[in-house]
Amino acid sequence: MKTPSRLFDFPRFQLENNPLKVSLATKQNGKWVTLSSEAYVQWSDYLSLGLMEKGIERDDKVVIISTNNRHEWNICDIGILQCGGVDVPVYPTASEDDYEYIFNEAEVKIAFVSDRELYDKVKRVQKNTPTLKEVFMFDKEDGVPHWEEVIELGKTSQRKDELKERMEAIDCHDLATLIYTSGTTGRPKGVMLSHNNIVSNAIDCTDRLPEATDESVALSFLPLCHVYERMLTYLYCHNSVSIYYAESMETIGDNLREVQPTIFSAVPRLLEKVFAKIMDKGGALSGIKKGLFFWAVGLAEEYDIHGKSGFYKFKLGIARKLIFSKWQEALGGRAQAIASGAAGLNPRLARIFLAAGINVQEGYGLTETSPVVAVNSPRNDGTRIGTVGRPINNVRVKIADDGEILVKGPNVMMGYYKKTDLTKEVIDEDGWFHTGDIGEFQEGQYLKITDRKKEMFKTSGGKYIAPQLMENVFKESRFIEQIMVIGEGKKHPAALVQPDFEFLKSWCERKEIPFDDNITKNERVIKRYQREIDEYNERFGNWEKIKKFELTPDAWTIDDELLTPTLKLKRKNIEKKYDGLVGEIYKE
Repeated sequence: MKTPSRLFDFPRFQLENNPLKVSLATKQNGKWVTLSSEAYVQWSDYLSLGLMEKGIERDDKVVIISTNNRHEWNICDIGILQCGGVDVPVYPTASEDDYEYIFNEAEVKIAFVSDRELYDKVKRVQKNTPTLKEVFMFDKEDGVPHWEEVIELGKTSQRKDELKERMEAIDCHDLATLIYTSGTTGRPKGVMLSHNNIVSNAIDCTDRLPEATDESVALSFLPLCHVYERMLTYLYCHNSVSIYYAESMETIGDNLREVQPTIFSAVPRLLEKVFAKIMDKGGALSGIKKGLFFWAVGLAEEYDIHGKSGFYKFKLGIARKLIFSKWQEALGGRAQAIASGAAGLNPRLARIFLAAGINVQEGYGLTETSPVVAVNSPRNDGTRIGTVGRPINNVRVKIADDGEILVKGPNVMMGYYKKTDLTKEVIDEDGWFHTGDIGEFQEGQYLKITDRKKEMFKTSGGKYIAPQLMENVFKESRFIEQIMVIGEGKKHPAALVQPDFEFLKSWCERKEIPFDDNITKNERVIKRYQREIDEYNERFGNWEKIKKFELTPDAWTIDDELLTPTLKLKRKNIEKKYDGLVGEIYKE
């Protein structure tokens, strides 16, 4: 089969070129349920035919919502696309209000959901969404329509020739999916991505992937409704990499050791948590073992891509054997690449992981660019710490006069659904997509992201503050789980700080400080946090230093709509929730 041009070509490409016994695997009730390449294609065909029997026509919209990644998601995705439908993946954590808005704007006909909680949520919304006719659930439960009902309809369908005709009629530039951005502000926008947008991105990223072998395995746990993980599943499929779905975010450690993946993706916050746990274990050591551990970490902090002296390499070899090999084992022992995206990775963390022989490849992209624009690579001198690497094949990047990153290529979206004016605001007449991110090129080829254009702000003294850059530095502290730098139009920058409550509790136990509901008001705790703020402030100019801060009494979560599903800050929501603390900071 020739190179895929439509998204549903990928499973067939795998089946014809390098079929796998395990193409997809999901853990259910403690056991791995696996699908071969052949079963993947067959079930997708059944689903297409079943949807046709249900009345799905060309360009009809079908929703997929799942709490965790699972193979049913992929089958629905391919099945919807093959019969000419457009799939609309939605975050399980989105509000019912957002569900109603998305379902009505997209005129959704059918919904597939993973579990009873989501089923009930969608059913509550259904009465206000007249186009939504049926809701099917992946989990089996008496009295609830099961997704295999659609599969069974497909098995007895007499419309296989019609399905073939529909597939042949689909052009690579046709709309494939509507992905509604999680939105840090305002209503979600439906990003229209064609088959070619995502197919081109998957194929153009192939040379950044470690060379696939018969032993290649990916572990997937970032949400499939996010374009980043979804594109990677097509990339894995194209390269015949078996995909195993982690049970949940809580079981990742166990799943890594069990699956022993050669590749997986992560968001920086997850890598920060992995590193924090490693440091906790190191801190709990004693004597020579503890000394060796922190000697190795100190050595890693000096790591340089371009290499150091022979003596440094000799010491690093010892550190990798004695210390860092255990870190690698914690990640399954076979990881050739960890693709980090969705937010900026702290350069110090990247340096330490790379020194430890753990190939963290930071990349950059947006939903509107399907998503990857640039990514580091271990090949061809393709890694620079603190950058997101070179732009991928066929994607052009330039920096506007005001520092904004502009992107042009086959991966740039068709536009925002039913929002022509918004589309014109971000895609200019020459086809350049304006990302809203600020950046620069290092050495003329490695892209460095410096901040979000919309998130930069000015103090009343006229000084520009780049909050993300600062936040990444402060999050190096073990005491800080999340931090948001504020101060637009104010005399000085300040911060709202969400403590790492687990670490704070262990510190309080060591210091014999009672850990209770008022812990964030405890004077000794506040003084300790002030020491942390003072230490990291040293890296910034006087106008950037955090002058005041307040500790928030609770965690910032996705469910509370303070974080996006990829753990980015929803700044307006955080500021609104803690407006009393902001008032305390800036009271005269």
